[in-house]
Amino acid sequence: MYFCPLIQQTKTEDLKKYTITAVRHLTESTFVLQLERNGLPFQTGQFVILRRPGTIDQREYTVYSGEQEDVLEVLVREVSDGKVTPELKKLQPGEEMEVDGPFGFFRFQPTMFPTQKFLFVATGTGISPFHSFVKTYPEHDYRLIHGVRYSEEAYEHNHFEKDKITLCTTGDKNGDFNGRVTDYLFTLKLDTDTQCFLCGNSEMIHEAFDILTGKGIPVQNIYTEVYF
Repeated sequence: MYFCPLIQQTKTEDLKKYTITAVRHLTESTFVLQLERNGLPFQTGQFVILRRPGTIDQREYTVYSGEQEDVLEVLVREVSDGKVTPELKKLQPGEEMEVDGPFGFFRFQPTMFPTQKFLFVATGTGISPFHSFVKTYPEHDYRLIHGVRYSEEAYEHNHFEKDKITLCTTGDKNGDFNGRVTDYLFTLKLDTDTQCFLCGNSEMIHEAFDILTGKGIPVQNIYTEVYF
């Protein structure tokens, strides 16, 4: 299991400025920031640190875009009483952000694995690394389970193959499954050589880990990233 370590405050001299090229608002509180990439190298699953110029508050965001794309995208959910996300929501194309990174070890390179069967499990904006995974390696055999409260939070599910993604909702019955992602996991039949990636809140990750190992998935086949 891998848990993302805390990142220390980034020094101003470590940050480079990137221009925002577009903002896509997905819900009232969630949006995608698109920035120029400027050749920034990253591996899918890694994250960057964002900060508005002239401020000291910063946050880490997993890269949402694919490795081959010429832009850098992150998926952001506004926290109304937060110091960073309300300010990010005000940003417009043409403005600049300071970026540091990439960092992290939640990387996905299919050739690293002995089998090519992948299960991705996400809650909320924890879908970000899997969006990058699939954008980078669209031809691979994967199943994605995404848990949210309301179906409107199915962040750009149209970017995935319809028969490979399951939306689990707890606040309405407009998803593919009414209940938590862990409830849905209980219903799945999985080959024990499946490679499983979990990203989201710690409660989901711990519960999903127990479910998967109970189904015979070896511990070494489970990779995790705690998002919040």
